[in-house]
Amino acid sequence: MSLVMTLPTHKPVLLQEAIEALQAQPRKRYVDCTLGCGGHAQAILERIQPGGKLLGIDTDPEAMRVARVRLSNYAESTTMVNDNFVNLETICKENNFLPVQGILFDLGISSAQIEEAWRGFSFQQDGPLDMRFSPTQELTAADIINILTEDKLAELIRNYGEERYSRQIAKHIARHRPVATTLGLANIIERAVGGRRSRIHPATRTFMALRIATNRELESLITALKQAVTCLDHKGRLVVISYHSLEDRLVKNFMKQESTGCLCPPGTPKCTCGHEPTLKLISKKVITPSPKEIESNTRSRSAKLRVAERL
Repeated sequence: MSLVMTLPTHKPVLLQEAIEALQAQPRKRYVDCTLGCGGHAQAILERIQPGGKLLGIDTDPEAMRVARVRLSNYAESTTMVNDNFVNLETICKENNFLPVQGILFDLGISSAQIEEAWRGFSFQQDGPLDMRFSPTQELTAADIINILTEDKLAELIRNYGEERYSRQIAKHIARHRPVATTLGLANIIERAVGGRRSRIHPATRTFMALRIATNRELESLITALKQAVTCLDHKGRLVVISYHSLEDRLVKNFMKQESTGCLCPPGTPKCTCGHEPTLKLISKKVITPSPKEIESNTRSRSAKLRVAERL
């Protein structure tokens, strides 16, 4: 299937809400840290003409190829960098793209990545247990699942997947190693949880945990959020869309901390931390998709958008 044929199927989540939260304006500069297939980036570019510039970052070279086709009409206004957003500040400096008036993170995994069996993200079709966002990354999900001790594997599945049956699953995986394919792993997990019923597939949380660990998603996110504050201009907007509780909790706590002055423990007679607020919360209530959007794009149902402004 050609790239052009795949473009119309892309549905960016919380599109209008994200663009409004960014306050995208002509002649301003914006960064899309998760360029993906370019849906949010296209809407930003439409809003910031004439004279606006966009820096798009993505670690996935396949997604970058799609984005280049989608954004070809805005080539002169767009700079694309195939890199991890953990290097946000360096990327902005190298491209003379500072300060910026808005930064967007659309976290998680794209439908395009899930649909490609060879990427190893899906337990609904067979493929190698890869899960890397970029082929340049050293460890695959198979490496992790076959190297870790049973206890460490259970800890990973519990902490990153919030899986209540993590110990049983890790025990069954350890018994059947090496595990090399997505369906092979999914079958092991199904046998581990037995006849227990849930509204989601029993492999969902374990696959999420492995994906997060393989790509070091949470560590990269907190590093990138700190850099985003540095890169933002006065009154620049930081907008983050997350899809599971670990991401959202991290974003919520980061924005809360950066919008607070003293961080000393309660009861401390005199501030010793010297912390100064760098952000202002724009909406204390999280923004979620409308029922209409969820109906038309079920992937959006777990999305949460948070926004803050640089002081």
